[in-house]
Amino acid sequence: MPPRKTPTARQCRVGIELRKMRQHAGLALAEAAALLGTDRTTISNTESGRFGVSGERVRAWADGYGCPDEAYVAALRAMAEERVKGWWEDYRGELASGALDLAELEHHAVGIRSVQIVNLPGLLQGEDYARAVFAQAVPQPSAARRRRWLSHRLKRRDVLDRDNPPVCTFLIHEAALRMVYGSPEIARAQLGYLLSESDRDNVTIRAIPFAAGGLPETGGSTQYVRGPVPQLDTVQMDTATGPVYLDAETRLVNYRAVLDRVEDMSLDPQESRDFIRRIAQQA
Repeated sequence: MPPRKTPTARQCRVGIELRKMRQHAGLALAEAAALLGTDRTTISNTESGRFGVSGERVRAWADGYGCPDEAYVAALRAMAEERVKGWWEDYRGELASGALDLAELEHHAVGIRSVQIVNLPGLLQGEDYARAVFAQAVPQPSAARRRRWLSHRLKRRDVLDRDNPPVCTFLIHEAALRMVYGSPEIARAQLGYLLSESDRDNVTIRAIPFAAGGLPETGGSTQYVRGPVPQLDTVQMDTATGPVYLDAETRLVNYRAVLDRVEDMSLDPQESRDFIRRIAQQA
């Protein structure tokens, strides 16, 4: 396949997983090249995401590396064979690549579990609230750019309406529920929108009150996105310089444990809805 100019995080993930397979098999690049009948450059460029790879080649390399997990290999083959242009590509060149990678990650997700400390989840933001959040950006972008940000943010919500939507659990801290963006009226309307979204069969909202105390390893927004198999899960974290994506096995295990602890600290879904209603009445 020809070299890619700007591989997405999901495209790079296929290469990352092939590198993990090779390393798990204890093979250096030269050894793998000899085993697979190719050259070191091809393997290196494929593992970096610079070269695409066919599903057939994923199968051949997995067999060569002795990978025994059929479900994992099948899921990786499916990722390699994706050729459909997603809606987020319409924003390429206008939005940061990390925002597009996040939309692609959510689009393919089997499940999503997130913890939000100061902002409400992007997938659950109403239009006025999202517009008010973007108004706080530094440096302040042009009005046209903010409109594109808003359009992208609202389009992400469509994933909740698709056939077989991801099963989502949103752990939202009281600080985020009480944070006022725009005006008290916008805040109340946003909390009402949260309550309506919590009626979805695939959406669970759990509030974390101040009284729950300190949280483990949650300095900002963290989202755990489940892939078709556990090996293809991804942790996405928001930072001041953009989203960060983690996929190392140890990181995945650690963040599953962190989210388990945070969920244990949160109110149950019905208590959370009552809690949100009380905050809305006080806003």
